[in-house]
Amino acid sequence: MQVKKISGVTGVILAGGASSRMGSNKALLLHRGGRIIEGIYRTLANIFEEVIIVTGTPQLYNFLPCRKVPDVYVGKGVPGGIHSGLVHSKNLAIFAAACDMPHLNEEFIRYLCSLSGSADLVIPSTCSGFEPLHSIYRRGCLSALEEILKGETGRRVTDIMSQVRVRKVLLKEIALFDPEFKTFDNINTPEEYFRFRCSTIKPPGADLIMHMKS
Repeated sequence: MQVKKISGVTGVILAGGASSRMGSNKALLLHRGGRIIEGIYRTLANIFEEVIIVTGTPQLYNFLPCRKVPDVYVGKGVPGGIHSGLVHSKNLAIFAAACDMPHLNEEFIRYLCSLSGSADLVIPSTCSGFEPLHSIYRRGCLSALEEILKGETGRRVTDIMSQVRVRKVLLKEIALFDPEFKTFDNINTPEEYFRFRCSTIKPPGADLIMHMKS
């Protein structure tokens, strides 16, 4: 049975990072017979009626059937990407995700969307801190984001939290959908990518061995 898509929220993939630690474009790394960003796109396209990619190099993602939009404030990192997603979205809210998050959890994203009616920002809070690249932003965040983007460099997305209505999503809520908290994993270095690949590629004959044990 096909699950109904969420209206009023746009899925936004931020693909504008320099990938300096990786040494190559993280979005285009191979994963499950395709590229990481393809899996992210499929997940978001299954949830949202509109998906867009924020990127300064749209030609790299011609294989994905969605709009590619540039930053309004160029060179401003994550705050600039989220701002651009909100500006270009057809909807009043967006779900923003990074282009290197291979373990997105569809049910958890739907849960975040269900909380967005009474908040400008719905943001998960983990032991590592807040997760701004796995959050819901409404248009009410725009003025606070623009203040950051027009101000001093080095400011973070979470600096807007004192200026907007925030719904923090706590560990106990996240654990209901993702007990291992893998949904926030991303890939920054060749070593992390190697470990990720080793954890997802089955050795030859693995399925046969599991069948014989069952």
